[in-house]
Amino acid sequence: MRATIYHGKGDVRIEDVPDPSIQAPTDAIVRITDAGICGSDIWFYRGYEDWQPGWRIGHEFIGVVEDVGSAVTTVRRGDTVIAPFSFSDGTCEFCRAGLQTSCPHGGFWGRDNDGGQAEAARVPFADATLVQVPEAVATTPALRKAALPLTDVMATGHHAARMARVGPGATAVVVGDGAVGLCGVLAAKRLGAERIVAVGHHADRLAIARRFGATDVVDSHADDAAEQLLELTAGGAPSVLEAVGTQQSMDLAIAVVRPGGAVGFVGAPQEVKGLSAWPIFVKNISLNGGVAPARAYIPELLADVAAGTLDPSPVLDHECDLAGVPDAYREMNERRAVKAHVRV
Repeated sequence: MRATIYHGKGDVRIEDVPDPSIQAPTDAIVRITDAGICGSDIWFYRGYEDWQPGWRIGHEFIGVVEDVGSAVTTVRRGDTVIAPFSFSDGTCEFCRAGLQTSCPHGGFWGRDNDGGQAEAARVPFADATLVQVPEAVATTPALRKAALPLTDVMATGHHAARMARVGPGATAVVVGDGAVGLCGVLAAKRLGAERIVAVGHHADRLAIARRFGATDVVDSHADDAAEQLLELTAGGAPSVLEAVGTQQSMDLAIAVVRPGGAVGFVGAPQEVKGLSAWPIFVKNISLNGGVAPARAYIPELLADVAAGTLDPSPVLDHECDLAGVPDAYREMNERRAVKAHVRV
């Protein structure tokens, strides 16, 4: 089969690799139909993470079950399934608490595990990891596309909104106009926020934020961005979603959260050297977040996709087949695309 392989900074290739096979009774083999390229993939593409040549790539996929191990009971051959960006056993204390990304027996797609930007993948702990996709979603291309972001960016945006304590009538600031930030806007709207301020510097992305429910936008490159946000929110927002992972974005989030408010941070921290403890202490700010337990959120989000009330697919603004994945990485790296949808 074909799979996307990392070879070095700026160098990903489609290569032939061995077909996956059942290795444990709890495994399933999924033939991938739809995959995504994530903004976090661009970090190692740019050389910011210690990735090794030969590692597989991709952690967002939907597909059809091709084979199952003898212990698998919740999915069967022919089922269309969605996979969260991590796999987990479903039985440990963390899985039972809805924190599947901390499962001691689990892991993440890619690296030395099978990757999602490929023709197929072996899924460990299939019963606990995979979520069956309703037939109406599986057979409707637009709905299947709407479901793909649930594998990561929509679940992560939802996690940020939950951690920032967004609720009905809330005012929320969303820092970041990448796919996660845009999905954070959508998540805040879904949870009932009445005023949502999107912070970014790409006009086309901020237009998507408006479409998703942002009532205001602020240019993150403006020298007075913090002052604008404080003015728009009458002294600070009770809920701030941080979806970038840089020192600047974290500092801005802390600066504009209202005393007693919460920051939901989900941007993978790549350039954060430290946080100033004093404003956090003085304002009684809650900092919550981290790696989103997508598996805990997918069922409720998928139900909304099936009902036609949730559609994050506008973040998928570039489409390609598997052979086009290297070009798609270049498009995303050069900010000509928000997120790629790979039709395998």
